[in-house]
Amino acid sequence: MHTIAFLRDLAVIMLTAGVVTIVFRLLRQPVVLGYIVAGALIGPHTPPYSLITDKTTIQTLAELGIVFLLFSLGLEFSLRHLRQVGITALVTALAGVVAMLWLGYEIGLGFGWHTMDALFLGTMLSISSTTITIKAIDELGLKKQHFARVVFAVLIVEDVFAICMVALLSGIAATGAIDSAEILRTLGTLTVFLVAALVLGILAVPRLLDFIARFNSNEMLLIAVLGLLFGFCLLVVHMGYSVALGAFVAGVVVAEAQCLKRVERVIEPVRDMFSAIFFVAIGLMLDPHVLLDHTAPIAIVTVALVLGKVLARSFGAFAAGQNGHDSLRISMSLAQIGEFSFIIAALGTTLKVTSDFLYPIIVAVSAITTLFTPYMIRAADPLGDRLRKLLPEGFRRILHLYTEWLQSLRFEGDRAVIAAMVRRILLQTFVNYCLVIAIFAGGAYAASARGLDLRAWLPNPRIADAAIWGTALVLSLPFLIAAYRKLKALSMMLAEVGVFAGRHTERVRRIVAEVLPVVSIAIMLVLVCALSSSILPPAELLIAMLTIGALILALLWRTMVKLHSRLQIALIETLQSEKEQPH
Repeated sequence: MHTIAFLRDLAVIMLTAGVVTIVFRLLRQPVVLGYIVAGALIGPHTPPYSLITDKTTIQTLAELGIVFLLFSLGLEFSLRHLRQVGITALVTALAGVVAMLWLGYEIGLGFGWHTMDALFLGTMLSISSTTITIKAIDELGLKKQHFARVVFAVLIVEDVFAICMVALLSGIAATGAIDSAEILRTLGTLTVFLVAALVLGILAVPRLLDFIARFNSNEMLLIAVLGLLFGFCLLVVHMGYSVALGAFVAGVVVAEAQCLKRVERVIEPVRDMFSAIFFVAIGLMLDPHVLLDHTAPIAIVTVALVLGKVLARSFGAFAAGQNGHDSLRISMSLAQIGEFSFIIAALGTTLKVTSDFLYPIIVAVSAITTLFTPYMIRAADPLGDRLRKLLPEGFRRILHLYTEWLQSLRFEGDRAVIAAMVRRILLQTFVNYCLVIAIFAGGAYAASARGLDLRAWLPNPRIADAAIWGTALVLSLPFLIAAYRKLKALSMMLAEVGVFAGRHTERVRRIVAEVLPVVSIAIMLVLVCALSSSILPPAELLIAMLTIGALILALLWRTMVKLHSRLQIALIETLQSEKEQPH
């Protein structure tokens, strides 16, 4: 009977969603909104009675929709294009996120809501809809314009911010308090995890998928992708992060495979099915009585969302060097909320830290702002022309001079080359340090979780912990060597461009070239010891481990340098490889 009930519910969902989305397509409205309306029509709050009986199973399928939705967003997120995002996208996204976090939080408190309701409201208002924005710009034929490229870059940065905020909210919901130290620790841990997962994943997953793709079997490719997706999500959940984070990172890693187009094609039907169920499930939770009871909050939040995002993002884009006209077009393209806001709302409901009224309110605000998005984009040019005429000539001149001044600050010639080299060295050093931290933290986690039970061979637990710590040290040596060599190159470069006067110039340069890398490595070792304190060997064993490590370092220096170089080349080749075209 359970199977029949489930099949009946699934049939009702798909039939209703199909009919409603056809109507919305004819009305030239977003399909996502049609799914939500379909859910509201068949939900328990719509007379005369509910057509859905197996709500638990439908909710489980809806959570799978979150997985596929975020996996698809990850597939669109290209690490190769991340460096092209530029300061404009970062500043614009940061200005909008911070402003809307604060504004939403204050609005929630102003209504007398609980702190967690206000915090979740601010978080949901801070993220714009990638799907709705891209679709609206594409349908208006504006995809190739300059402001559109900036908008897409802002959406990429916002996706990263959203993933971080989902992880932070999970931690805050667990403790029930906002602790600055805990937030910084969570951000640091999350950064190390993301870097390690991306580096290791990009080295292995794209090659595996490209090998499977050679068999020209879409079935094999689909099963492999789903296995990797669900397996990585399970790993991330076991490490204390949300399944949404795992799905997004898995998509980012898979996006670097040469067979990306084929992956997108085989995963698209599965994604569309479960994503439809997810948005229909959102509609199932819509209670018209709640919407009527909270008409004032919905109206206030909608107005605050539109005005807040337009003002904050216009300021951020202009502050980053965009002219006033493009800044307004960028901001008015992003004045809505969407997929991630629903995911954050679902997170609050799942963790039972938000009130029941918050979900329908955010769905209503999303529906209203989604309908407004195409009209907001169209209205940007006329509004910009009108504002230009209203502003005094002197003020317009000041704004123009500011934009020109920012553009004049860009490095050119030799300075640009040096700046690029410094950025590349610092980035590579940061990645190597993250990998070292991840190795020792992974060893500590495995030991605490009894993932590495060495007591069968080493009855003394102190010796077992020392063996894990020593293994982590040996595995970290290639990355420590690479970090040292990168920092030494940076130090030598800084010493050469520095200004040293007097007869001891060469000696001072030599000292500068040696001190920075040594001090940096020493700080890294202290940090590693602190992070792995749970498995840190006693003093005598620690000295022995360090001595063995030094001997291995002396004997295998060149081998480890070559090993790291091969890994780095493989990583770069994967990131720079051209994606094959779909058949």
